Amino acid sequence: MTQKKSFIESLFDFSFSNFVAIRVIGVLYIISIAFTSLVCLGIIFGTLTSGDIGRIIGTLIVTPLGWIFYVILIRIGLESLAAAIKTSENTAQMLEIMRKQNPY
Repeated sequence: MTQKKSFIESLFDFSFSNFVAIRVIGVLYIISIAFTSLVCLGIIFGTLTSGDIGRIIGTLIVTPLGWIFYVILIRIGLESLAAAIKTSENTAQMLEIMRKQNPY
């Protein structure tokens, strides 16, 4: 197995034998939640300035549900990416072990 490279070395690894996504996936998740939260707050504050009580109540009900929905979608997408990368890494390790056991 190739030894662990630094983040910068992995970033410029043109053979794609080292993955960067696993190292930054947590940061991407935090940024995604922050962005989604800012958008939802913008929608809420924008609606509060409209003065229409029906629209305000509807927004206060629907926006948090939308926030939860999008956070779940983001989480599922990032987990899928992480699982695919982990599967690739484990498959590479298995292949290396098998080649050592049977070099033919």
